[in-house]
Amino acid sequence: MTQAILQVKDLTVTFGTTKGGWFSKPRQGFVAVDAVSFDLNRGETFGVVGESGSGKTTLGRTILRVLDPSSGSIRFLPRDGGEIELATAPLDQLRQVWRKVRMIFQDPQASLNPRLRVIDLVGQALQKNEGLKGKALSDRVGTLLENVGLSREFLHRYPNAFSGGQRQRLGIARALSTSPELVVADEAVSALDVSIQAQTLNLLQDLQEEFALTFLFIAHDLAVVEHICDRVAVMYRGQFVEVASTETLFRVPQHPYTRALLDAVPVADPRQRGRKSGKSVAVDVGVPPKGCRFSTRCPHATDLCRQTRPPVRKVGGADVLCHYAGEI
Repeated sequence: MTQAILQVKDLTVTFGTTKGGWFSKPRQGFVAVDAVSFDLNRGETFGVVGESGSGKTTLGRTILRVLDPSSGSIRFLPRDGGEIELATAPLDQLRQVWRKVRMIFQDPQASLNPRLRVIDLVGQALQKNEGLKGKALSDRVGTLLENVGLSREFLHRYPNAFSGGQRQRLGIARALSTSPELVVADEAVSALDVSIQAQTLNLLQDLQEEFALTFLFIAHDLAVVEHICDRVAVMYRGQFVEVASTETLFRVPQHPYTRALLDAVPVADPRQRGRKSGKSVAVDVGVPPKGCRFSTRCPHATDLCRQTRPPVRKVGGADVLCHYAGEI
């Protein structure tokens, strides 16, 4: 049986909400994450994919409590037992959780302090949490560098001495420094060259097996998601519109938005023409429709779609947020 390491229930994040005052009216803000629910099983790689602005990064940062949720539950179940409600956990408890839940950022250059040497960048958490210093710190950081395919000779270099792929490996080493159980990888390879992307993905898979890691993998590149993820959630305007195993989602996509994403993937063979699920419509970034969020772009939308929020339907092994799932 699979064991959950993270359980997210009805998570909602809203920006810009005001209560109003003497001279102003209450204002409903922008809903970046809208009632998202999912379980993340220990040892798996769960992908979250969607267009820019769909709420993927906001979801990841809220799970880490870099951002505060507006409502909902985020339950973390560590290996040593117990249960921690991250949505309401105080700062002292979060500091302990952040040793077990780490993040790999999208831009390795922006996420590494250019004034710190590698031994300090990677070893900061070890210095603070375990009190390591001197030779003990050098040995531990050196081992972490070797784990991610870098040399111990790099301990006293600065980030500007490394290539983009090497800087991302430093970011991975830093994430591993506290022996985490869950790693949130936010577009971890999108800033890298294609050849370096493949090497980094293979490294992450090797590290997952070696250190028994669980990944929440946020990406917009479907080819990357197909390569590394066990299950995939397709996110659109703050909602999970389809959740399925990777094989099921790529073989038999059920939601029109998922099909549109797959249709947009370039085909290497010029003799093949991409399938078209419908006419192309510009992304609507205004007030979301009353019913289905995708109804303004969906070629199959009806009045029911525009007026009524769809339920989650189980179709062909997938959870699909669509009135007509399995019928289109």
